[in-house]
Amino acid sequence: MAKLILTHEVTGLGAPGDVVDVKDGYARNYLVPRGLATTWSKGAEKEITAIRRARKTREIATLDEARAVRDSLQGNPVTVSAKSGDAGRLFGAVTTAEIAEAVKAAGGPSIDRRKIEVAQPIKSTGEYAVQVRLHPEVSAKLTVKVVAA
Repeated sequence: MAKLILTHEVTGLGAPGDVVDVKDGYARNYLVPRGLATTWSKGAEKEITAIRRARKTREIATLDEARAVRDSLQGNPVTVSAKSGDAGRLFGAVTTAEIAEAVKAAGGPSIDRRKIEVAQPIKSTGEYAVQVRLHPEVSAKLTVKVVAA
């Protein structure tokens, strides 16, 4: 087992700053090469505190604020325009960064793109449901309408 410090949020494993034990192959072949984690050492305690401090400034502070943001997101569908062919099939896919920009452009709160979870890649026009993790206890279901540009 390898002991690592997560530098980014990994679904099902932990948040930035968490110290986790994972199998050697998962650490060597996936987490470390992609920059999602660094190896743990005695001097890494300063790094852990810096990561946690930065995470606290970015995340929504209280549960009440998260619930208010959830209510505003669920009440307002977001429209994303993308280039598409004749049958409504997109040239590429709609990314989480594009969804986050569309929320901000629609007058909503700024959302970190890493907090948006898309179940299946969005590759055609239509209406899709996207999950947004706002707080460890609160998540919002956002409606994304994809239209042809």
